[in-house]
Amino acid sequence: MPRKPKLMALNPGPQDRLEPETLDYFAKCEEKLGFVPNVFLAYAFDNAKLKAFMLMADELMLGESGLSKAEREMIAVAVSAINHCHYCLTSHGAALRQRAGDPVLGEAIAHNHRAADLDARRKAMLDFAVKLTEAPAEIEEADRATLRRAGFSDRDIWDIAAVASFYNMSNRMAAAADIRPNPEYHFMARSPAGAARDGLAMAAPRAPAAIAAASPKRRSRRGD
Repeated sequence: MPRKPKLMALNPGPQDRLEPETLDYFAKCEEKLGFVPNVFLAYAFDNAKLKAFMLMADELMLGESGLSKAEREMIAVAVSAINHCHYCLTSHGAALRQRAGDPVLGEAIAHNHRAADLDARRKAMLDFAVKLTEAPAEIEEADRATLRRAGFSDRDIWDIAAVASFYNMSNRMAAAADIRPNPEYHFMARSPAGAARDGLAMAAPRAPAAIAAASPKRRSRRGD
């Protein structure tokens, strides 16, 4: 009998007694995805830490924003690529392929966002997120001015920075604990539009990855 894959390298303690709303959230993950994302299980030793992580991730990725949900996933993936975060590249790579409806774009951003076919607005957004990841002390007014010229409001710039900062934290926790991604993520949303109809599908798309699948649908100001 094959052994169950290890969740992570650390053993911070047994699962805490989860609150009913968290158990409902996990049940929604099982319903929509077929599994509970391992990052949630990794935090489940402490109900307060798990709840804080889920609430912050939900608000950043699904809350009201001038950034579309796909753009926020682009930031998560571009940051995770710089940090070589296996967990987040796998899970948010799947989410980006789903949100963008374009597996080629999702793969390009995961490898090197400068190789992706991006418009000037999104390139400026990812350039800023990457610089904030690599050299935060070098961010200056010229960088914010570049984003404003690309069409971003100051609130949008805050959101770009908040998403980038959150995934820098998440990347480092995933690296420290060696949190392993759920294998199912690798097969999600890898078929081009119409491929299933034409008999070319590599794998059937699943529901959006991680938090988005388990949470109430909310629209950003730019839609999905």
